[in-house]
Amino acid sequence: MRKKADRKWSRRVTETSSALELEAGVFTLDDPKEIALSLQRSALRSKRRRVDPFRSAMSMLNFYINRAGRKLPLARRQVLEQAKNELREVFGRPRKVSRVSR
Repeated sequence: MRKKADRKWSRRVTETSSALELEAGVFTLDDPKEIALSLQRSALRSKRRRVDPFRSAMSMLNFYINRAGRKLPLARRQVLEQAKNELREVFGRPRKVSRVSR
């Protein structure tokens, strides 16, 4: 049987990787703009990131969406997908049209 710590690799990634030091509860917010602004603050403030702030913030958002997988309710996925566009906007990047599917 695998050790408990081995099963929590995604938690270890978010806590110890060269990603970001996230604000608590950022992915539970209901407003996509607030999620984007929180990720932007974290990306600009973080000393652990290795790439530019936009890529670091977008990577963390994608990481969360991908780890949730099919367990992520459609309404929640839509909020997080909208947060991607908001994140692009706050960093001055062009928006993309996204499709949310199961």
